[in-house]
Amino acid sequence: QVQLVESGGGLVQAGGSLRLSCAASGSTFRLYGMGWYRQAPEKERELVAIISQGGSTNYADSVKGRFTISRDNAKNTVYLQMSSLKPEDTAVYYCRLYDPYDSWGQGTQVTVSS
Repeated sequence: QVQLVESGGGLVQAGGSLRLSCAASGSTFRLYGMGWYRQAPEKERELVAIISQGGSTNYADSVKGRFTISRDNAKNTVYLQMSSLKPEDTAVYYCRLYDPYDSWGQGTQVTVSS
């Protein structure tokens, strides 16, 4: 089973930027789509952005124009570039690999202060 490890979270002021990374083990990464999700306290986990194995992307309305998802198949890594961050972006961010095991990372905390 693929292991996913997120990194890049932290504390940032509103208006700032962060780049999250999700590194995957194994050799099948390039075969599957990837997604970034987030879960704020006392809220449901929600989809933030997805990228297909071919590189097509889609975003939640709340992050369009501010977040960019990308992938580097040579490095088995997917990224989430987050700009113009808002306090409401505060959440634990998870990556997900849409493989037969439906693999998830452990999450990385993003906190945006006002």
